[in-house]
Amino acid sequence: MEFDYKFGNNYYKYYDTVGVKSTVYNIMAPEQSQEDQPGMEYLMKPLPIFDSPNYRGSGKLQDKVAIITGGDSGLGRACSIAYVKEGAKVVIVYYDEDKDAKDTKNYIENLGGECLFLRGDITDHDFCKEIVCRTLERFGKIDILVNNAGVQYQQDTLENISDEQFDWTMKVNIYGMFYLTKEVLPYLKSGASIINLSSVTTFYGDPQLIDYVTTKGAIVGFTRALARNLALKNIRVNAIAPGFFWTPLQPACWVAEKIPSLGSDAAMARGAMPYELAPTFVFLASDDSSYMTGQVIHNNGGQVMG
Repeated sequence: MEFDYKFGNNYYKYYDTVGVKSTVYNIMAPEQSQEDQPGMEYLMKPLPIFDSPNYRGSGKLQDKVAIITGGDSGLGRACSIAYVKEGAKVVIVYYDEDKDAKDTKNYIENLGGECLFLRGDITDHDFCKEIVCRTLERFGKIDILVNNAGVQYQQDTLENISDEQFDWTMKVNIYGMFYLTKEVLPYLKSGASIINLSSVTTFYGDPQLIDYVTTKGAIVGFTRALARNLALKNIRVNAIAPGFFWTPLQPACWVAEKIPSLGSDAAMARGAMPYELAPTFVFLASDDSSYMTGQVIHNNGGQVMG
């Protein structure tokens, strides 16, 4: 297998074993892997594109305050940048990716945005309380909560999933979301928005991500139930189910050989860069989606339809 590196458009052409150029799919990255979850963006090759120069803010989130978990990198970074461009102040919660967080902070400040970065573990309920307290101390209110943080681990069989892995995946992907949402809710007012990250894998059942798929399916149920519970308060709750996006979670999860084929089974035969999801985050947080709650938006290049 060979790759024709084309950094200009961040895609690579695939060649088969006999050197005949194939047009079956484009890939976003060559083989690579990282040892630790949730992964480091600065180590990825190529670097993800998190901000589109063509995206112009129009004040859709002017003076809103948003908490974004995992906002230092990946989809969370794209969300954070788009929110700042739309006039929001952002509180970015991250685990231990200090360099990624610093890079994101510098980028936001260069845009003239206001931000607060909080390092910690959302599986700790006390830390979730701290997030809310420090947000209120700094900005005085909370308008938007984006539950984006998550982990995923590749395992070929159910038997290979240890109790420790299952517990950790559940705690990060579900417990952390539950804890933080519970702490934020008393401070949300009419017009507020909660956005949860599910996954396309829930809708086709990825056989190598059984525990991850389980949590992402639970997020769909959590979203729908909470949306009905809060509807009369005019607090909207929606979810996004992304397909393959080039984020740190990918090299931190999959074996290196899997990376080139990720996204190839979508109808568009490619994966996507994080900036391509940013407008969806804005839509669900803004008044543009004022009559939408309990929904799951599918951004997956046609990998799952209907």
